[in-house]
Order: sequence, then structure tokens, then C-alpha cells
Amino acid sequence: MPTLKLYDYLPSQNAWKIRVLLAQLGLPYQQVLVSIFEGQGQTPEFLAMKSSGGVPVLEIAPGEYLAESNAILAYLAEGSRYLSMDRLQRARTFAWLFFESEMVEPNIGSLRFWTLTDKLAKRDPALIAMKRAGGTRALASMQRHLQDRKFFVDERCSIADISLYAYTHLAADAGFDFAVYPAVDAWIKRVREQPGLDERVYPYSIDPHSFKELRERLFRARRMYVIGPDSRR
Repeated sequence: MPTLKLYDYLPSQNAWKIRVLLAQLGLPYQQVLVSIFEGQGQTPEFLAMKSSGGVPVLEIAPGEYLAESNAILAYLAEGSRYLSMDRLQRARTFAWLFFESEMVEPNIGSLRFWTLTDKLAKRDPALIAMKRAGGTRALASMQRHLQDRKFFVDERCSIADISLYAYTHLAADAGFDFAVYPAVDAWIKRVREQPGLDERVYPYSIDPHSFKELRERLFRARRMYVIGPDSRR
């Protein structure tokens, strides 16, 4: 089997999902770091792998690429304990993967990123309110589902749990209070206790380019203050 190659960005929790599953399955892989905020995800070569840019991308054979974190999870988990062979349970697993990509990452993930990179103040308040409402609905839905369950599908940790955990367990960074969602909080603890789970979270601060938008805004503000709005320099 060819060596898997993971195109990765360390602060991305979508990429974290893949690193975790590869480790849990004991699959060796080559890691290729992509500097997203320097534009490496927008080069013609990278866009040929994933047309929207961004990570993760898994090269499963030379020149054969698979994009989108939840699709990669499903591919890697095939035949393992992380994806049921039962038809209905598989469908339920995929339903939660769709839920994560529609409700969790776009809302909780976006708010967290904007908060941790000081971009929140620049976003439209109506957009922030929409994202927060979406995140609240997502957590409330998860809370209802987990009230009488240990995990999301089949009472064991699956790729549904890995996917949902990625951004959900960091929701406090975006201002969500887990005291309101005790079943979700208990589930987070159960996932965290899985043997060998890599809990490392890489802060955006390790990548100075992730703050580029903020730095440019501060530079413009300082320049306006120093030379004045009417300067022709």
C-alpha cells in the first residue's frame, strides 16, 4: 500500500480529525504542512487537489487525492471499528457527519476562529448573531441526543464522535457555556478518555500569518494617525 500523505495545517481542527483517526488506526503517513494564510492553498497545484483550497487533503496514492475531512474519515474508517458494518448504523453515522459539516464547524468553528484571531469585531453583527444561533441549535440538538446515550452511534466511539468532538469540545473558546449542555460535557469527557487520543490543540498564534487581516488593519490605523487622512505621501 502506498504511503498516505496528509496535507495538513496544525491549527485546523478539521485536519486534527484525520491525524487522530490515522493514529487510532495505526496507519503511517507523511505529513505535508500547508501555510494556508500565505496562500499555499490557492496555488494551481493545490487547487488541483482540492478545488476550494484548504485542508485537509489526503493523497491515497500518487496523484490520487481525497478532500473534505468527513469524507476522509469515512474512507479511512472502512472496515474498522470506527464505522459500523450495519447498514442503518452506517447511515446514522453519515447523518451526524453531515450535521457536523452543516451545523458545528461553520458556526462554532467560525466563531472560535474569529475570536482567537481578533477578527470578531470586524465581522457583521448580524452574521455573528446568526452563527451564534446556529451554534446554539447545534449544541441543543447534541444535548437532546446524548441525554440517554454514551456516544452518537452504536454506543461506541466512531468517526461521528471524532468529527463532532473536533470543534465542539472547543466551543467555550467561542463563548458557549457547557453548563447549559451537561450531556454534551459528559460525552466530551468520554471521548477524551479514549485510549491514545491526541488532545493537542495547536493555537492559531503559532502561525503569524493567521493574524494578517488584523495586522493590516492596525497598520492602516497607525498610518492614518501618523500621517493624517489628507497626506499625499
